[in-house]
Amino acid sequence: MTSEIDELRKLFAAQPRPTNWTERRARMDEICAIDPPPDDVAFSPVDIGSLPAEWSQAPGSDAARVLLYFHGGGYCSGSIRSHRAMVGAVGKLAGIRTLAVGYRLAPEHPYPAARDDALAAWRFLRSQGYAPQSIAIGGDSAGGNLTLATLVALRETGEAMPAAAWLVSPWSDLTMSGATLDSKAAVDPLISRDYLAGLAEAFLAGHDARDAAVSPLFADLAGLPPTLVQVGSSEVMLDDAVGIARALGAAEVPVALEIWPRMIHAWMVWSARLADGRAGLDRAATWLRGQLARGIRTD
Repeated sequence: MTSEIDELRKLFAAQPRPTNWTERRARMDEICAIDPPPDDVAFSPVDIGSLPAEWSQAPGSDAARVLLYFHGGGYCSGSIRSHRAMVGAVGKLAGIRTLAVGYRLAPEHPYPAARDDALAAWRFLRSQGYAPQSIAIGGDSAGGNLTLATLVALRETGEAMPAAAWLVSPWSDLTMSGATLDSKAAVDPLISRDYLAGLAEAFLAGHDARDAAVSPLFADLAGLPPTLVQVGSSEVMLDDAVGIARALGAAEVPVALEIWPRMIHAWMVWSARLADGRAGLDRAATWLRGQLARGIRTD
């Protein structure tokens, strides 16, 4: 009997891999948005200066608490649209509002454009009256990298930390030193070492990949908020997730690491067709709700 994850793998293999940035972006939007978001979640666009963003909220959700979300895509693709179903679903499950951010992409906008946009989104939420303890920050893949980079930047400027961080399949090491980049290559249907190298080159534009600002695995992580790390066992970036969880723990940050058997990169994007995707989102939502339980919005 073919499993759900095997059916998803067939879906990925049904079309040839795109060869340029335009095709890659279109393909990611197509394949990640193949299932619609929950039909009872309301989405509304908002502009943060010139930065596009999108609120989501389900009926009965607490608008005083919010998840600020950064999509994946290797800093070169992905969008609000590609991750709308995932973000809307976790917000609904957690009973909170979400704000998804369409940060600028490389190679047109290399480092530090995405980080600058992420900080602008944080400042926007603060200007809307959200206290730090009423905000969680999360992201998948490059969005997980951006989450960590944002948190470190906030700490370095002396700002109060948000209540929590949620990392899904995070890309924490742009030097690509993890052993699973090779040991999991045969089972990862989405990501390869060569593919990541091209993304890193476009994003870094000559910047040193060993800089902690772009490879948070090497950052001083002390003082960051409680963090949930979720990753699939069939990912070449498994070591990125395990490594950042280890580094967070060594820095005395409360951290929970979940490794989901047979799951692929950012599998919760396809939760509509994966039972483990729905279970993963439910676990994340329960954890986020708990971390935000003491959050208070100040007007």
